[in-house]
Amino acid sequence: MSDRARILIAGGGIGGLALAQALRQGGLDVAVYERDPTPQTRNQGYRIHIDQDGNAALRACLPASVLDRVRRTSGINGDLVAAYTQRLEQVMAQTFPGGTDDEITNVDRETFRRGLLTGLTGAVHFGHAVTGYRVTAAGRVRVAFAGGDSAEGDLLVGADGANSAVRRQLLPDAVTRDVGLRCVYGRMPIDETTDPLIPADFNRGFCWVAGEQGFGAGFAPVRFRSRPDGATDYLMTTLVASPERLGLPDERLFRLAPRELWKIAVTATAGWHPAVRELFAHADGDTFFPIAIRASEPVEPWESGPVTLLGDAVHTMPPTGGVGANAALRDAATLAGELLSAVRAGTPLRDAVGAYERVMLPRGFDTIEGSLRMASQMFATLG
Repeated sequence: MSDRARILIAGGGIGGLALAQALRQGGLDVAVYERDPTPQTRNQGYRIHIDQDGNAALRACLPASVLDRVRRTSGINGDLVAAYTQRLEQVMAQTFPGGTDDEITNVDRETFRRGLLTGLTGAVHFGHAVTGYRVTAAGRVRVAFAGGDSAEGDLLVGADGANSAVRRQLLPDAVTRDVGLRCVYGRMPIDETTDPLIPADFNRGFCWVAGEQGFGAGFAPVRFRSRPDGATDYLMTTLVASPERLGLPDERLFRLAPRELWKIAVTATAGWHPAVRELFAHADGDTFFPIAIRASEPVEPWESGPVTLLGDAVHTMPPTGGVGANAALRDAATLAGELLSAVRAGTPLRDAVGAYERVMLPRGFDTIEGSLRMASQMFATLG
């Protein structure tokens, strides 16, 4: 097998870019096709938790210079996960080792993505939405893009998120179900005025506040170790509720302007502890957007071939526990390791893909189950 096997990656998110970094560092020819027109992220969230598995995957995938940039622009390490009543009475607290400076506990999504793009000039093609693929007579993969263009490679990796076009074709019966909750994300800039408003524990990690009115809210800071140009420290805010409790069907909720969503968050928490009310009151109304919380149903193993899946494309999960990004990073590290070993040994890529899928599938769906259990515990008061 040529050591210049060509790997096509659909999706330039966290998992796809980490995989591209690892494969390119290993000498493979990599092309990433991202539907977004620019590197600026869509509304997918703000703060990402990185756990021990995610740190190990980053070390395995990234060249030293890229890892250093990601680390330098990550958030100051936190050490707490806690839960409170709406009156700010603590009902649960779990502390974790803050780790060394080499460890990353949180990143800003957009800053993280910019870091992962470092050194991939020419390999990442923006404005290329993958719509499907076909396997050629020679066993290669030809990918089709919206607009009519195409590209060919030895392997296609679908890292194109929860609405993956690659998954729809590879696994047409796969189901991603709505768990019945909506999350309204926003953020409060941290400055001289707002910094004193943040309760001490809220500066230490992720804090969840459950309200009796059927709403819950989460808070977590991003204070950059080294602030990138144009960035500001902030407190991520999230309001979680069922569509029924919000009183808005999705067709209306997802058309609301950011400031209308901000007003919903302010109104929903109007009877809560004053410290929590202040956080929403001082949030930037232009930063709010909604997401539907979904989870993939388990799928049976399929016959491995020149197309595979990674991250949310195969195992979408709730944001509880912050495990989704880490699952994608682990997938990238595992797949990269198998592919590079196959190239070095001269064995078929199909065998490497099969070895990856035998690990990725059960691991990913176990992670979903854990995330759903945590979601059930956190959101038990939100009926």
